[in-house]
Amino acid sequence: MEKKQRAARAGRLRRWVAAAAIGLMALVIGAPSAMAQGSDSVEGKTFVIGTDTTFAPFEFRKDGELTGIDMDILQAIAEDQGFKVEVRSLGFSAALAALSANQVDGVIAGMSITDERKEIYDFSEPYFESGVQMAVSQKDEDIKGYEDLDGKTVVAKTGSEGEAYAKSISKEYGFKVKSLDQSATMYESVKSGSAVAVFDDYPVLAYGIAQGNGLKTVTDKVPGGSYGFAVNKGENTALLAAFNDGLAELKANGEYQKILDEYLADPSAAVPSNFFDLVAKSFPALMTGLWHTLLVTAISFAIAMVLGLVFGFLKISHNIVLRGIATTFVNIFRGTPLLLWAFMFYFGLPQLTGWEISVWTAGVLTLSLNAGAYVAEIVRGGIQSVDPGQLEASRSLGLGYGKSMQKVVVPQAFKMMTPSLINQLIISLKDSSLLLAIGFAELLYQGQQIYAANFRVTETLLIVGVIYFIAIMALTKLANYADRRFNK
Repeated sequence: MEKKQRAARAGRLRRWVAAAAIGLMALVIGAPSAMAQGSDSVEGKTFVIGTDTTFAPFEFRKDGELTGIDMDILQAIAEDQGFKVEVRSLGFSAALAALSANQVDGVIAGMSITDERKEIYDFSEPYFESGVQMAVSQKDEDIKGYEDLDGKTVVAKTGSEGEAYAKSISKEYGFKVKSLDQSATMYESVKSGSAVAVFDDYPVLAYGIAQGNGLKTVTDKVPGGSYGFAVNKGENTALLAAFNDGLAELKANGEYQKILDEYLADPSAAVPSNFFDLVAKSFPALMTGLWHTLLVTAISFAIAMVLGLVFGFLKISHNIVLRGIATTFVNIFRGTPLLLWAFMFYFGLPQLTGWEISVWTAGVLTLSLNAGAYVAEIVRGGIQSVDPGQLEASRSLGLGYGKSMQKVVVPQAFKMMTPSLINQLIISLKDSSLLLAIGFAELLYQGQQIYAANFRVTETLLIVGVIYFIAIMALTKLANYADRRFNK
């Protein structure tokens, strides 16, 4: 009996020891978890934030620097909460695509908080209460309200509160709504007469009028949505919490109101006085854009030449597999829009592979592969245009196929290819302007940044056009000189 009692006491002791060991292990295993929760602090971290390219006064460029209400609030919150931000100016739609592709950690772009967007993104507390107003040309004395819009066309920004409000009352007042991507182009549309009025967020409209965009408001402000900072649903919760904490702090210490007053009280101070003043102010930014345009064109065309030579020779190969590979490459990149590949490389590839792609890499890949497909056809056509008798004569003299191609066929083909290659180089330079859609800071992108801030669209585009013309003419002369030099 005593033996059984000792055995029972020993069993209880073993169970207590086992329980203590399990508890200790749980504490040890749980420690990293607690430490991980502690590491959710944003202090000292750098976050990549996407934004619009042109949405003054919330984001626009002043003397080449991205500024505005959104930018100042973001920087002030980052400083208050102890983290850093790297801002990528992509455009509204591109910024949301970059967020979905995890190319950026969050987006701040004057984005209204809507029920549809809340299903995809987590929003901060509202940092600005917006509203919609209608404006017409300063010279228009006929339209004084919604009742004068019967049978007319108005413009609004795609996906904005202005567009939603205009469409909600269009049937009641009998007008059509045309959606455009930028406030600056909407205002030009009204001034040119292709639309009679514009519906836009009231601070954007007020800023444009103060900058001399040639419009005037004719209706009262209609309460609109609230602007919020967005992150992917369920992700970057620490960043979102830090944004909310920082925003509350800015409102409490008066910094928030100070930022609003700076942009909404008197935004007309930076208006260039005349055309030559505009040229002088915009010249540094446009030269930076021109340098990026020339550099991305040069790098891309060099890669395209290599691709074109390889696939051009494969296209004339007697091997059906090699010929099929080359034909597939050419058909894919010649038969699809260049802009599609820009979006695919910058937004799609990171989602498929998990690798972050820089805007430069995406731009070079897009232009190289597109131009490579056309160069391959130029190479194929050039070689096949050489009289077959030239190759036969060379072979009859004892030269091998490779030597015959190198010494006889290719030199003649290259002379015939040169004008087409020069033409393709010019096309690649002009196509580089499409990269502005993914935020590549080339020449037209810089022009867009400038007129988004001062609303002088026609004058700015005229300056950009002259720079393009001079650059392309200089490049053409240089290429023709090289052609005469090496093909004489």
